[in-house]
Amino acid sequence: MTLFEREYPIPDAFKEVLGARQSAGAMLCIALVTALAAVFWSQVPRPEGVPFELARWVLAWLLMLDIAAGAVANFTPGTNAFYAQRPAWRWGFIAIHLHLLAIGWLLGSPLTPLLWVWAYTVITASLVNACYGRAWQPVLAGGLVCVGVLVITRLSLPPWQLSLALLFMIKVLYAFAVNHYPEREARTL
Repeated sequence: MTLFEREYPIPDAFKEVLGARQSAGAMLCIALVTALAAVFWSQVPRPEGVPFELARWVLAWLLMLDIAAGAVANFTPGTNAFYAQRPAWRWGFIAIHLHLLAIGWLLGSPLTPLLWVWAYTVITASLVNACYGRAWQPVLAGGLVCVGVLVITRLSLPPWQLSLALLFMIKVLYAFAVNHYPEREARTL
């Protein structure tokens, strides 16, 4: 077992994000994608004429980085196993994901296209989650992601919002709602 494959215990405060155990390789991948997203989104415009402009921009940035990190973290065996053992928490995770709408509001962006992306993502993630454990669940989710990509790329979004919307959909609909490691779940229960 290499250094990157070895799993390490995760502190209780981060278990809802990373699961109970996580490999060094997974943590490195999460960090790299989050850093690349930060570079890509470094030119996100600050809201103008809005009270607490800097605070809103920083909060929006933190939510954006959470989306980028979660788009990778939700694919990991550690996070997958953690939520596989907690069906009610999976529903809660989907329900609380208002990030896209909050970011739009914080940055003063038009909310209608973001509302469409959010609604599509939450509805389809709920459908996929309702099929949890079925062998065809990943195919259903993959098909819904493909439809989402086709639709989202037709919306009038600036490049940074387009990438954010696509990562949001991947994070919630495919990375999170699909049980990627059912054989691991059987071993850990």
